[in-house]
Amino acid sequence: MSAETSSGDGRASVPWLVVLACAYLGLLALVAALAGAIATPDDLTSDLRSRLLPPLGFGGTWAHPLGTDELGRDMLARVILSVRTSLFVALVGTIIGAVLGTTLGMVAAWSGGFVDDAVMMLVDVQASLPFIILALAAIALMGSGLGLFIVVVGLFGWERYARIARGMTLAAREDGYAAATAHLGGGPWRISVQHILPNILGTLVVTLTINFPETMLLETSLSFLGLGIQPPNTSLGTMLGDGRTYLLTAWWIAVVPGVIISLAALSTSLLGDWLRDRLDPNLRR
Repeated sequence: MSAETSSGDGRASVPWLVVLACAYLGLLALVAALAGAIATPDDLTSDLRSRLLPPLGFGGTWAHPLGTDELGRDMLARVILSVRTSLFVALVGTIIGAVLGTTLGMVAAWSGGFVDDAVMMLVDVQASLPFIILALAAIALMGSGLGLFIVVVGLFGWERYARIARGMTLAAREDGYAAATAHLGGGPWRISVQHILPNILGTLVVTLTINFPETMLLETSLSFLGLGIQPPNTSLGTMLGDGRTYLLTAWWIAVVPGVIISLAALSTSLLGDWLRDRLDPNLRR
């Protein structure tokens, strides 16, 4: 996001695209937080007499603003509950990957030797294999429960955080503040948490915003294939899978969740790109 307007006092203001991205993500977060109050399980009751009704503006009515699906369920209620599930899985999965990768990277940097070699070997293996294949194998072997699915999704992208945390920890150990703390009796844990982590947090946050849309797309892909969120729960990927056979007759079943997913991924990428420009001192110069 290099094109930024300037405010009256000469400071760079937030680009309007980033403002729109933040507004859209905020709206999704609000919908997810209030999903239980906005949409109830009764809204998902099947009504075959009302199946495949078009959305408002395409022949539909206010009774079902986004139309109905193949079982006569209200699309708006399904979208609201699906947004909550997809955001929850993607957010928790991203946090799991960030915590795991950062911890392993710091442990590898402080330990060295065999531990460092083992962690970096795992990083190389993770980076060299298509993760969706590993995820499919894990789910096929161990089942597709919600908890296990979140853990599997959380393992996506941890190697990025591990590489960053290891490299920046090794560099920070040579800086004056880390060496001074060590001479004063500070252990690796104290130095890492109180001194190194705050200095690399900006880079990790940027990596998290870049990894989040990819995690969301992974959840969508697995749910689309029927290996992710299982009924009676619903997610945006599940809705895409349900609507793939109705693209010619009831396009809204797949298009509505597809647009929501695409805009969420684009918005998060725009925010992450802007944060990278703002937090990276080399880019600022």
